[in-house]
Amino acid sequence: MVRLTDSEKAMLDGAEGAAKQKAMALLVRYANALGAERFVDTNNIAGVPGSSSLFLKNYYKDHNGGDYNAIFSLYDLDSDEIVEVPKVSAYSCHLQGGMDPDNWMKMGQTQAAFDHFREDEAAVADHGVQILKTCTPYLAGNVPVKGEHCAWMESSAVVFCNSVIGGRTNTEGRESTSSAMLTGKIPDWGFHRDEFRYGTHLVEVEVPIETVQDWGMLGYFVGDVVQENIPVITGVTGQPNLVRHKHFGAAAASSGGVELYHVVGITPEAATREIAFGPRRPVATIKYGLAERRKTYESLNAIGSNESVDFVMLGCPHYSIEQLWEVSRLLDGKKLNSGVQLWIFTSRSVKSVADTNGYTKIITDAGGLLLTDTCSAISQAVPKGTKVVALDSAKQTHYLPAFMGIEAWFGTTKDCVDAALTGRWRGALA
Repeated sequence: MVRLTDSEKAMLDGAEGAAKQKAMALLVRYANALGAERFVDTNNIAGVPGSSSLFLKNYYKDHNGGDYNAIFSLYDLDSDEIVEVPKVSAYSCHLQGGMDPDNWMKMGQTQAAFDHFREDEAAVADHGVQILKTCTPYLAGNVPVKGEHCAWMESSAVVFCNSVIGGRTNTEGRESTSSAMLTGKIPDWGFHRDEFRYGTHLVEVEVPIETVQDWGMLGYFVGDVVQENIPVITGVTGQPNLVRHKHFGAAAASSGGVELYHVVGITPEAATREIAFGPRRPVATIKYGLAERRKTYESLNAIGSNESVDFVMLGCPHYSIEQLWEVSRLLDGKKLNSGVQLWIFTSRSVKSVADTNGYTKIITDAGGLLLTDTCSAISQAVPKGTKVVALDSAKQTHYLPAFMGIEAWFGTTKDCVDAALTGRWRGALA
């Protein structure tokens, strides 16, 4: 059974109001189910607190008209009654949502859905939550420090936080993050503890891993072979930048369930192989060579047969300003093929920089759209009539075709921009 401090007992007894009492009760049940013995304090939470779609609002319409208090109480806190939800007690941010606030019509959303989106967002902000609306909060101002206890949702954000930054979070759910926002508490379990962060599998890389595509494919391979375990990767030369880590982690979290990885000599808890494994010994040694690289590429492109591309989607996870700069250089002064639509997704904060630098105009002048807040998989929105999509994200290639029943090609950003300009897929493994 979890042991509570005096202040935690007071919250559970209702000393700080009904909503915090409900949140603490949920977290106690959660901690006991996990076998956690105590809570840790957190002041960095990323979730979707009380946020709702029009469907969810209508589902709860018989309860206060499906307002913010009703959804937060009945859904987020698993309460049997509606309570008044106070402002959050810990630093909290909102992850991605379901539509772009400026291009919602082009994404096929209704006026009613958009009106609710605005009302919902206002309620979230009124409760003290930062409206980042992105799957990459670390690109939008929320950057933990090594060892910081966080409570984050979103698989690609979690693996980046744990692995690249050295923050500490499990892949939390809506209920636990919303409760953490009110209490500043999360169970001391899993990746919050040193003993759970050591590597389990050794991955020996035998080919050069340099490009974003290389890192995405390696991540997809690693996730598939280790599943939810912790890979320790050797054989990587050079220093991968943020974008490469972003694509590696997102892919590994999609094909498997990787929440933490170590790259020897590169990531903060893997100065050496011995440090990365700690007291453990590898349960398996896996090699990634030319054959594995080829097989991974072919697997990602197994659902593509029609070389006529009508949609290109970039920005999963959300594009960084570096990636928007790269796309702008590829598009500058050019026009998309008349039969192709290009959607690029990023966060609001990164888009504001792109606006200032003229990248948004270059993309728009070429015939593309720079969108925020969501992506095609989260919103399940693609241009009407889409049959074949080109993607530079292994994660999106894993999900979007299954969600939308379309064909997909996976390649480099340059391959995808070429498809947008020509209407043809001409990508190939270098």
